Amino acid sequence: MNISIENPSADLAYQKTILGSVSRTFALTIPLLPPPIEKVVGNTYLLCRIIDTIEDATELTPAAKQYLSALFLDAVLERIPVESFVTPCLDSLKHYTNQDELDLIAHAPTILRILHTCPASDQAAVSRCVSIMSKGMSQFHSKQTPLGLKDLSEFEEYCYVVAGVVGELLSSIFSAYSPAFAKQIKGREALSLAFGQALQMTNILKDSPEDQIRGVSWKPAGISQAELLGIAYQKLEDALAYIQLIPKADIGIRRFCFLAFGLAVMTLNKIASKELFSSQGKVKLARKTVAMFYSFTGFATTSDLLIKAFFYFASTHLRKLSSKNR
Repeated sequence: MNISIENPSADLAYQKTILGSVSRTFALTIPLLPPPIEKVVGNTYLLCRIIDTIEDATELTPAAKQYLSALFLDAVLERIPVESFVTPCLDSLKHYTNQDELDLIAHAPTILRILHTCPASDQAAVSRCVSIMSKGMSQFHSKQTPLGLKDLSEFEEYCYVVAGVVGELLSSIFSAYSPAFAKQIKGREALSLAFGQALQMTNILKDSPEDQIRGVSWKPAGISQAELLGIAYQKLEDALAYIQLIPKADIGIRRFCFLAFGLAVMTLNKIASKELFSSQGKVKLARKTVAMFYSFTGFATTSDLLIKAFFYFASTHLRKLSSKNR
């Protein structure tokens, strides 16, 4: 099935607009990438956001989520017309309150048109990512309980299918764009997973009060908050090593990764400074803090020394907690 393009510039304009509506953070970081990478990474984020929307819909049963996830994957892989996913999905989400995410689903044909203008290697990498994420999250739909995931192993598996695989995708795309990075990452691909998993662990910990209210926990059972923060710190250490593998000449890629990394570090450090917090708003970074760090990345990104200094001083509570649990 070939997807025709009516107006490529209008499609890209929609992608940029909806990205800003569904994610303040990624609307800040993704435009830092070189234009060819910005297009495919922004596109991938929106495809993954559709999968997240299905998962987050509390009115859907696990079976309904699995069905819609399978339909979406078939649409991405061109096994069915994308409308065969959009119509039943919107019908199932008629009580869903986030209008921006519903608009994104309605424009799934637009997002897929953009995907099919990307290089074949990028399309293959995106299809792999979406396949692993969609199938993996479908397996976890039936595991949503207030008690959390079974153990640390299952937690690691969950973090892989929702975020580690995105780290792998980014490395694949970065490698195609930068032969120097491809050379650097060879043999150290595990750092790609850690980068994605560190960001996901930040989201899990930050969103845990709201998840608890809706009767869900993505934390591993039997693991304390302090232990989990210690694991997150180790992932951040690997993420720091990952950033330093990116050649300084690839400034856009480096800044994209450093900005996402830094926001995660500051958020986790804020969580580590509190014994309990009742909502994500209690640990959400202030806009002024985000703006200041954004400016800082503009001149600090090419200096490994400044990046390491930032990590050291911005993770004081997190580092202290981690050292106690080692």
